[in-house]
Amino acid sequence: MDALIYPTYFPNIAHFVAMLKSGGVCFEVCDNYQKQSYRNRAEIYGANGKLALTVPVSYSQKNRQLYKDVKIANEDNWQLQHLKSLQSAYSMSPFFEFYIDDLMPLFETKFDYILDLNLKCFEILTDGLQLELNATKSVFFEKKPLNKSDFRPLVKRNYEANNLEHYTQVFTEKHGFISNLSVLDLLFNEGPSAELYLTRQSTELC
Repeated sequence: MDALIYPTYFPNIAHFVAMLKSGGVCFEVCDNYQKQSYRNRAEIYGANGKLALTVPVSYSQKNRQLYKDVKIANEDNWQLQHLKSLQSAYSMSPFFEFYIDDLMPLFETKFDYILDLNLKCFEILTDGLQLELNATKSVFFEKKPLNKSDFRPLVKRNYEANNLEHYTQVFTEKHGFISNLSVLDLLFNEGPSAELYLTRQSTELC
């Protein structure tokens, strides 16, 4: 059964576990955009603990907008800031140099819409993880979807996946293990073993 899930900015590990354990992926693109979610936010492990990378968007709560119509506020140089944050957080990780060049199009290309950026994130990350995930897009909104596993709640920032298996992180000795960060954290620390890690996790935590 396909996973119905939101495309997010540098998806967290629970997102990838859900997608990998499903028959296919259907991205929800027909909903109204909501703030305070992972649609435009990713979390990484910085020197001082959990660090949020937020893509600025032009959005007003007064006027409902479809997710696919929400534009990125490109006035601020957010891409350079995010790249510097990743370099600061992961330059000492075992596989940072191995993957960073593949990620550079996300920081060097101007994206007008948050959805386009997130879909490109998914494409680049699945290549890096060497995953074959068949992805489609929703064509209408279903409150209670038929014939799909509904993983849309994973987009909420208050969602916790505390049963994920531990792996070595750059700053583990300072702050301990931080669960369910962006899959970038797993990729930079575990490299080619990241796929095996994802397959070992249970979708029950999703």
